[in-house]
Amino acid sequence: MNSHSFTANKQLARWTLGLAWAAAVLAPPAQAQEPEPSLPAKARQWFSPLPADMATEEFPLTPARVALGRKLFFDPRLSLDGTVSCATCHRPALYGTDALAKSIGVEHRPNPRNAPTVLNAALQFKAHWIGDRANVEEQAMKSLIGNASFGNPAFAAVAGKLNTLPGYSAEFKQAFPNDPEPVKPENWGKALGAYERTLVSPSPFDAYLKGDDKAISPQARQGLKAFIDIGCVSCHGGVAIGGAGFRKFGIFGDYWRETASASIDEGRFNETKAPADKYLFKVPGLRNVAMTPPYFHDGSVSTAENRGTERQRSEDF
Repeated sequence: MNSHSFTANKQLARWTLGLAWAAAVLAPPAQAQEPEPSLPAKARQWFSPLPADMATEEFPLTPARVALGRKLFFDPRLSLDGTVSCATCHRPALYGTDALAKSIGVEHRPNPRNAPTVLNAALQFKAHWIGDRANVEEQAMKSLIGNASFGNPAFAAVAGKLNTLPGYSAEFKQAFPNDPEPVKPENWGKALGAYERTLVSPSPFDAYLKGDDKAISPQARQGLKAFIDIGCVSCHGGVAIGGAGFRKFGIFGDYWRETASASIDEGRFNETKAPADKYLFKVPGLRNVAMTPPYFHDGSVSTAENRGTERQRSEDF
């Protein structure tokens, strides 16, 4: 090797080392791959533990209102035939439901849809399957004149009953001391709403969300992982595990073909008459879901296992 070649090779080596150094110094730092969040961390991204109660600034709780609301909840004397109370369709022993596909109201009149649980219901963004009630207070008030609920012909008839039944006049005054006319439908709704806003049902899942990783069983943790990974959380998330919006039942096909529903319910369309609202229903909250069959707006599915299967099919077809 002549001196010229040796010098060239030496210079090339220097350039190579220089380029390697420049690449090392000037290149952006390598992005470290972030570890995948743990299952508890994922769960806390999608869900929240239940609060102590469901009071709001608009609908505060007072002991007098809650006591009055509880009394009204179990009193059938305010219905048309004296047989129906709120507890008829929302029985405490049945986790706030009646276990019927569709509830039976006054004079054995059938309701058009399944009665959802009253437990944790005040957390949901609207009341009723088609969202035609803004909140539990409005739902309670309008149930007084609902044809298949309490069945009264008018609010005035209810006020007359309340004023004649012993004790109620004084209890309404105590619950609404600043109202010159405390016995009225709006206050009936507020009193019942106050009671219902105390019906919170904490579970081991809430302890899990608060940091106790062993609060739920390994099988439940496996189910939770699948629930998140499959995407169920896109509809069923938040503190109520649902109840935050409307979704079409049967995205790619007719839901009633999968559920074998006896009749076809057009959902929110019945309220709005907007074509886009056909077959839209409020996404139900899933708290206590294993204890509140039958399922869906028409009670057409009897078990939670079938509920999950039919829901998936109705979205796939």
